[in-house]
Amino acid sequence: MYLEWWHWMVLGLGLGMLELVVASFFVIWFGLGALLVGFAMLAFPAMAFSSQILLWTAASVAMTVFWFKFLRKDGGKMRSGQPDEALGEIGVLVRAVEPPGIELARGEVRFQKPVMGSDVWPCLADEAIPAGARVRVLAVDGQLLKVGKF
Repeated sequence: MYLEWWHWMVLGLGLGMLELVVASFFVIWFGLGALLVGFAMLAFPAMAFSSQILLWTAASVAMTVFWFKFLRKDGGKMRSGQPDEALGEIGVLVRAVEPPGIELARGEVRFQKPVMGSDVWPCLADEAIPAGARVRVLAVDGQLLKVGKF
């Protein structure tokens, strides 16, 4: 099997686009690794397939480790228990929120990193917000988060 340099570029851009959909900040490093292999293939066109895969794997893992070990501000530490830590956090609704007074008013919001020990919380809002919308935490009321559109 032989891959051209542009195959790696398309793979890298595709993984970058996937990161926009998934929003995990993990897939991007594999996309950047593929772009690196694409540029390496431009410089060294006779690179063997096994060398391409090895370079892609090594670059992707190295960038991922470097990001999570050295560049992240919080070092991946979980936040624990303090309600004021959740204020202002931005998440994505995984279940739509209906305005108060409707029977199924509660929604669920998912955060990229855990907030107060969990990455998914039940939430309420003053207005209807569809699933998939980005929201900001406005208040914490016991086990419920009050959110508003971001």
